[in-house]
Amino acid sequence: MSALHERGLSLLSGYQTTVYGYAAIGLAMLVVFLRLSSAVEAPSEHLSRTKSRLGLHLSGGVVLRLSALFALDSFGGGFVVQSLLAYWFHLRFGMGPGSLGVIFFAANVLAGLSALLAARIASRIGLVRTMVYTHLPSNVLLLLVPIMPTAELAILILLARYTISQMDVPTRQSYVMAVVRPEERSAAAGVTGVARSTGASISPLLAAMCLASAGWMSVPFYLAGALKILYDLLLYRSFAALRPPEER
Repeated sequence: MSALHERGLSLLSGYQTTVYGYAAIGLAMLVVFLRLSSAVEAPSEHLSRTKSRLGLHLSGGVVLRLSALFALDSFGGGFVVQSLLAYWFHLRFGMGPGSLGVIFFAANVLAGLSALLAARIASRIGLVRTMVYTHLPSNVLLLLVPIMPTAELAILILLARYTISQMDVPTRQSYVMAVVRPEERSAAAGVTGVARSTGASISPLLAAMCLASAGWMSVPFYLAGALKILYDLLLYRSFAALRPPEER
């Protein structure tokens, strides 16, 4: 019991070190950003003549609509963050940390490679189509994970999802920068980023509550898949016609 207690304290200390290190890096970034001058922004006569909110003026409506959709997407994604996925595989199939580490290492490598391919696809079919056409099937695969009868099949479906699930990340960021005025790009990035962070802040707690109940273990997958599919459909309906300048 004493050895177990000491191990728990050691793990807790490691977690605290990680949290403190993350906070320190955040403060360092804050200091760097505070030292930036207004010269980093693109100059514009419109911004000085137009009343702005959150640094937005002519592009405010587009950014707020995108922010609402991104918040929906991140809220859905918060149900299946990797830590909760790892816990689900442990509960469902009894997988240990070593096996889980290998699985998610491979998943992250596949996700990184898919992000690199996104630019090539977007150059052919456009940013919005790339976002939707890759994100939608990845969410269908997500819905299939909990109904797989074996660990091998569940892992295979999960890895297949990661091969296309992150293609919307660079294309999403590129699209936001392309459809707003140059002087509003910083504000647009900030507003959409906060929207995504806010959307993802609640759902992990709800997912953890579901995982704590044996009868609800698969619910996070269904909620995440359904919400993210809804996001894909709304995004395509709202912005398929709004093309960036380079696609017109």
